[in-house]
Amino acid sequence: MKFKRGDIVPATTLESVTGEPIKLPDPDRLVHLQFRRFVDCPICNTHISQLRVRADEIEAVGVKEVIVFHSSAKSIRSYQKDVPFELVGDPTKALYKKYGVETSPGFLSPRALGAAARGVAHGHFGLRLSGGPFGLPGDFLIAPSGQITAVKYGTHAYDQWSVDELIALARVPPRCRPAGFRRSRRSSPPGLAFGFVRGARPEAPAAVTLASHG
Repeated sequence: MKFKRGDIVPATTLESVTGEPIKLPDPDRLVHLQFRRFVDCPICNTHISQLRVRADEIEAVGVKEVIVFHSSAKSIRSYQKDVPFELVGDPTKALYKKYGVETSPGFLSPRALGAAARGVAHGHFGLRLSGGPFGLPGDFLIAPSGQITAVKYGTHAYDQWSVDELIALARVPPRCRPAGFRRSRRSSPPGLAFGFVRGARPEAPAAVTLASHG
């Protein structure tokens, strides 16, 4: 089962890779909960590098980034340095299952291959394929009330909200956020915190999907 826009996320406490609690929902800010693949995935790190560059813009629209990897907290701490986001390790994929974030043998696409090439060129490549190589991304924008105001389940490994899309969604009043949000042709391509999952979590869900690109 997948989440959809309007669903309520039960109050949960995650643990960051540095051992700090992460409240979900956050009582003061929107939370962009995003599910990535393994920590040294070149595709994921291409996306994270874009989030890092625009971290101030993301913070300015009141969004807290929480990034989940299906790698251990130790692996995440050793690989991700100076990332201005919350990182969570979920090597058993318990949180992935609860949020309906899936895998697919068809995780590659021309866009994903391009992102992988850029990631490798910047030194992002490793053999710690914890959780397997077939993971798909997932994006959830969660209001302080616990309501999911926007959702995207990726159809390939580089199918996530761009930074421009995230910022636009954060600025739109919740009731006006579209079920399908299309990226402007001018928008630039599309950041993190780890830990182990603990506490309660949501029931059955479904999704507000953004239009797929590539």
